[in-house]
Amino acid sequence: MKIVIIKYNAGNIRSVLFALERIGAEAIVTDEPELILNADRIIFPGVGEASSAMNYLRKRKLDLLIQNLQQPVLGVCLGMQLLCAHSEENDTKCMGIFHETVRKFIPSVNESTLKVPQMGWNNIYNLKTSLFTGVPENSYCYFVHGYYAGLGETTIAKTDYVQPYSSALHNKNFYGVQFHPEKSAAAGERILKNFIQL
Repeated sequence: MKIVIIKYNAGNIRSVLFALERIGAEAIVTDEPELILNADRIIFPGVGEASSAMNYLRKRKLDLLIQNLQQPVLGVCLGMQLLCAHSEENDTKCMGIFHETVRKFIPSVNESTLKVPQMGWNNIYNLKTSLFTGVPENSYCYFVHGYYAGLGETTIAKTDYVQPYSSALHNKNFYGVQFHPEKSAAAGERILKNFIQL
């Protein structure tokens, strides 16, 4: 099986590679359109800022390539947010594969102890689709993010921080997770295995 991690100017790729190695899977990191198109599974990770990431993708026409992929695609953290319709982060138009809007966490006065960005472990619940086969409800996963995707028709997992939001999304062959499966211990490894086996 050919697994490709899409290379663009957003970090965190190496930890995804190591996580795949731990479950016995090999991947290549590339921005070559032909290699991406010929992959069996594609992972689109990212840590960074939405507008600069989208500008980088558009300049290389990688946004159009990603939108037209037919094989299973997994967006991780910023990768998931860029697959949404729009991000409040610098008023960024994203790829629109998921219809949700990405908004900034704004804790209320009563929630002043909640730090933004959310950093650390939080639970995921209302798990749907085979991406979560064998993953118990309320499993803990690792999050680092200041923006979140709202709830909608493509939500397949929820998490509560400031308010309930989408910690995973699914539309056709596209999946997205807000947390970092590569840093989420046994639950994260199972999710990566499930994605490869879709």
